[in-house]
Amino acid sequence: MKRRSFLTTATLASAGLTTLLITGCTSNTKKKDKETVSVEETNEAFELDEETIGSLREKLTSGKYTSEQLVQLYLKRIEAIDASGLQLNSVIEINPDAVAIAVAMDKEFKAGKIRGPLHGIPVLIKDNVDTADKMQTTAGSLAMEGNIASKDAFVVKKLREAGAIIIGKTNLSEWANFRSTQSCSGWSSRGGQTKNPYILDHNPCGSSAGSGAAVSANLCVVAVGTETDGSIVCPASVNGIVGIKPTVGLVSRSGIIPISKTQDTAGPMARTVTDAAILLAAITAIDEDDSVTLESKGKSQTDYTTFLDANALKGKRIGIEKKPQGNNKYINALFTVAINLLKKQGATIVEIDYLDKINAAGQAEFEVLQYEFKDGLNSYLATANAKVKNLKEVIDFNIANEDKAMPYFKQETLESSNAKKGLDDKKYTEALTASFEGSKSILNAVFKANKLDAICGITMGPSCSIDMIYGDRWGSYSLTSPAAASGYPHITVPCGLAYDLPVGLSFFGKPYTEGELIGLGFAYEQASKKRLKPNFKPSFL
Repeated sequence: MKRRSFLTTATLASAGLTTLLITGCTSNTKKKDKETVSVEETNEAFELDEETIGSLREKLTSGKYTSEQLVQLYLKRIEAIDASGLQLNSVIEINPDAVAIAVAMDKEFKAGKIRGPLHGIPVLIKDNVDTADKMQTTAGSLAMEGNIASKDAFVVKKLREAGAIIIGKTNLSEWANFRSTQSCSGWSSRGGQTKNPYILDHNPCGSSAGSGAAVSANLCVVAVGTETDGSIVCPASVNGIVGIKPTVGLVSRSGIIPISKTQDTAGPMARTVTDAAILLAAITAIDEDDSVTLESKGKSQTDYTTFLDANALKGKRIGIEKKPQGNNKYINALFTVAINLLKKQGATIVEIDYLDKINAAGQAEFEVLQYEFKDGLNSYLATANAKVKNLKEVIDFNIANEDKAMPYFKQETLESSNAKKGLDDKKYTEALTASFEGSKSILNAVFKANKLDAICGITMGPSCSIDMIYGDRWGSYSLTSPAAASGYPHITVPCGLAYDLPVGLSFFGKPYTEGELIGLGFAYEQASKKRLKPNFKPSFL
């Protein structure tokens, strides 16, 4: 199955029709004005351009910066090109306590109490992750406005313990792209349309659109995204950054607005593999409120940077699908160069035949997601501080407020999900066996028969245009579903540009092999150096 194909039963609308560039709806959480900033001004060197966790740590240690100064610089950057100016629109809400938290972290730092590598480092998190502070958690939905969580999500708790400063929340595809079969990724009724920082009339992918665009545009050092199928790795790929979709069970989902208990996970988004590894370690832990994390006992790592080996590809067996993913000569050329580089770094490339089998098993995936979305969301809303208390009330709110909540595409996925029965329904259990167990069985057999360390391929083709009327039009290049449907780990690393738009290279592996995948991604990253800063080109033409 291709990216988002599980959301539609019909062929995606063909390319070539009206493309609509939306600058974003006005929200009470963000300042919008008519101030204009030229592309040239935007591309002038930002003081913190391409900084890493490590480089900022050095500057904090030397006294060049304080955490308070870092926060102020990033907030100024967000105001200049995200909330106003070019209106990248990746940040849906600023944390009003960010500066105060930074001051507290500076005091600890000065007193010699350093919590770890993320101490005093500004991060952004996706707006489906609960924070028990002054920020809302809405999944981008107007129906959820005013939802202030009573308790931090477990991931947020871990970030705070690590000393990270959450400076705001990022926009996303509304309901994590589980509202409509004709949605435009990166659009939400609360936050408007996020843009791709490479070409502004192009799509940032989703659902972690804001996290991907913000990291790429240097609005933060790292960000947290969430994924059910492609929602971390797709926006990472098309925004030219690194994304890790962990094994389901490595990172807690408690306090995150759900789609699927089988496939959901949070994960890191960063400009480097090193930073993604640091962030992954910070959010990884067993959570008694998420029983799936109990499966990670003895399988997780407290420090994933130990796997950062430039020679990690040497002697590894990497599988690639025999059949080309598509016939675009530019994308295929990028993949050929990448494969040749893997070989040069000592990897053995093994041709395998698995995608047709995975795609067949994946036909049941959408059925599973609908059942689990209804069950999970109703449970979340039952105890949330939102004005809607179940999926039916969300649907009714959207109908009553159609002009604002559904001005472009509707909510047929919400409606079809609400029509499903409980998780004891035979149709659900049959679909779960076909999709989840079927995908795992296929991949396990392929890994074993070919003695593979990982499977590799193009993550996604380049970004499509923003099209609010007909929705996304993603091409045939997509490697999100195999790892998503099985719950297996997946990393994407910048692979180069096609049509001036980023394309990512994926590695995915068996459960709890995040460390090994990080090693492979790092070795490829260091040998290829394909991360390029976005230049905020206004349009494709």
